[in-house]
Amino acid sequence: MSTSVADAQRDLRDLLARGVELDFRPQGDLIDRPLRRSAVLILFGALDDVPARTAAPASTPRAMSAGVAPTPGSAPESAPPDLDVLLTLRADRMRHHAGQIAFPGGGVEPEDDGRAATALREAAEETGLDPTGVEIIGCLPEAHIPVSNNLVTPVVGWWCRPSEVAADRSESVEVFRVPVAELLDPRARGTSVLRRGGLVHRGAAFELGPRFGGRIVWGFTGILLATLFDQLGWSRPWDPMQEFAVDP
Repeated sequence: MSTSVADAQRDLRDLLARGVELDFRPQGDLIDRPLRRSAVLILFGALDDVPARTAAPASTPRAMSAGVAPTPGSAPESAPPDLDVLLTLRADRMRHHAGQIAFPGGGVEPEDDGRAATALREAAEETGLDPTGVEIIGCLPEAHIPVSNNLVTPVVGWWCRPSEVAADRSESVEVFRVPVAELLDPRARGTSVLRRGGLVHRGAAFELGPRFGGRIVWGFTGILLATLFDQLGWSRPWDPMQEFAVDP
């Protein structure tokens, strides 16, 4: 049981040292485009008063801020209430995974010195975070996502010195720092149901609270979070029969 942020950081280090078993089952057919190598940043840290802002005008009250505790009564005993994870909302105009909750990330560039460098560079571009304040803990196994033909390396980081973040408007339209305790609440966990091409795909999913728009975290992002939570021993019993319908 992680009773403090320090415990959670230790748990992450221990898990990445042991190695993560990733069971990723694609939810779509292979797209006709060249294979692209990419990386995403799974960034954990301690909730504080450094804000996360949306790309909405200042007059629009839609900012999803940091420094807020989980909903009273929802925090589980398996993770500290002041632990959070960074998520973004992808723009609707994106060619792939449009309008979905995702980790910041993108394609490998020739100048990148490894997948961690790719993840940090992309996260800085999409959210404005200061990469020097992030410590890389390790990487999860590569996963092939056929619907975008991306070979993705998930990179796990720890936010040692959190910096203000905001959506870049081009790829991400909102940035969230979500308390992990809220994601682990059994009421927030369920199974996504995607109907595509006459087939039904199911996978791990999480429902964000009202202040995060009540959106569903599903697909590759949901699977990565569920995998980490389960193998870290943070998960609480939840009902897989609770279903969340999602759109491709």
